[in-house]
Amino acid sequence: MFPILSSSIRLSLPICAMTLIGFGAYPSVSSAIDLSMTMEQANEALATGRKTMEKTESVEDVAAVMKASERVIRVGADPEVDPCGAHAILRTRHYWLEYFGRREAAESKRQKQEIRMPEAKIQEILDMPYLEVEIRLCGEEEFFAEGAEVALQQGSNTIRPVDIGPAERGRKNPGPTHSFRSRFTARFAYADFDPQAPGTFVVFFPDGKLINIPADFSKIH
Repeated sequence: MFPILSSSIRLSLPICAMTLIGFGAYPSVSSAIDLSMTMEQANEALATGRKTMEKTESVEDVAAVMKASERVIRVGADPEVDPCGAHAILRTRHYWLEYFGRREAAESKRQKQEIRMPEAKIQEILDMPYLEVEIRLCGEEEFFAEGAEVALQQGSNTIRPVDIGPAERGRKNPGPTHSFRSRFTARFAYADFDPQAPGTFVVFFPDGKLINIPADFSKIH
């Protein structure tokens, strides 16, 4: 949990992305997964997150911010071009800092006072050992993703996640097509893979089906 100074509010760090609705970010100028961020850089990321949320005035604004936040940490298909294309959202340390910056801004607006995260909690984010990966897929029936797993392939190395969550029950896609969307989350230890090199997330199903999602980590901040 991440308590915020001058307030009883607590900003928790979700393991699953379903809690992120309403807290997006505009694209950042930084790129590549950085595992050596300083406290100064962390505060800059928090400030960037606050700035994007401070500008929002409507639900539509927040939705636009959310879409933009995922665009810069997404690999695989672009859902705006291919709604059923497999893709993944990579939640890095930098992403979480901007996320909590947006939370700070939202709570500051709500409580009409400045809300900030203590430095000790910022350091906890800087020390996070895992990359959270949310896999998003489409299939032909509600439970198509049940039992799905994922691994990261980098050259001859196959990296397994330290943990993996169950897939959601599929939600029907709008329109006449008979297809369903599902997602699940896995965490990979930074120590197990090269965060600066390209790789491929390989999603495999109990029936033997495989889906590949290319990932160039050098383009993710």
